[in-house]
Amino acid sequence: MTDAPNTPEKKTNAAWVRIAVDYAAPIAFVTTILITHDIQLATAILVGASLFALLLGWIAERRLAPLPLMAGGAAVVFGGLTLVFKDSSFVKMKLTVVDTVLAIVLLGGLKMGKNPLKSLLGEALRLPDAAWRNLTVRYALFFLACAVANEAVWRTQSDERWGIFRLILLGGALVFSVFQTPFLMKHMINDEAEIAPPTPPDAGF
Repeated sequence: MTDAPNTPEKKTNAAWVRIAVDYAAPIAFVTTILITHDIQLATAILVGASLFALLLGWIAERRLAPLPLMAGGAAVVFGGLTLVFKDSSFVKMKLTVVDTVLAIVLLGGLKMGKNPLKSLLGEALRLPDAAWRNLTVRYALFFLACAVANEAVWRTQSDERWGIFRLILLGGALVFSVFQTPFLMKHMINDEAEIAPPTPPDAGF
């Protein structure tokens, strides 16, 4: 008995799973901070939710995509350090580290003549090399801007205000991704392909 082909319903279910994997943990983290004002408790929830989200993604798709794996793994590592040393600076600086690493990987790959963003996104998009380079630079600059903004906020603001900033930045990541749609529509090789703008890895949560 062969597997049934992908149907719109299955694609919709997969999309919801990806949303849960990418955003459930950070949203639960920030919500807990705003409600309880206890960043240690919020961090414990972040670590647990991140592990659960990765497990859910594996069960649903039988694989872990590189970007969610990187973001979830970083949440577990930096969250774990926060819980062990009872120092919230670890979980706060996670975004800075993750987004800086992503920017370096993207720009360094271009410098070496590689196409790292294309490798990360797999076959989701078909673009000419020049368009991939342009898109890669855009995302690298976006990640660097997020890293700089995070450093400025977490070092000067309260836990609650930093939590609100993180939610704003999450929305900003989605808006940035959507704003790439006209560029993708212009440069897609296959005009009949379904265009879905690549989403940043939960803005480094």
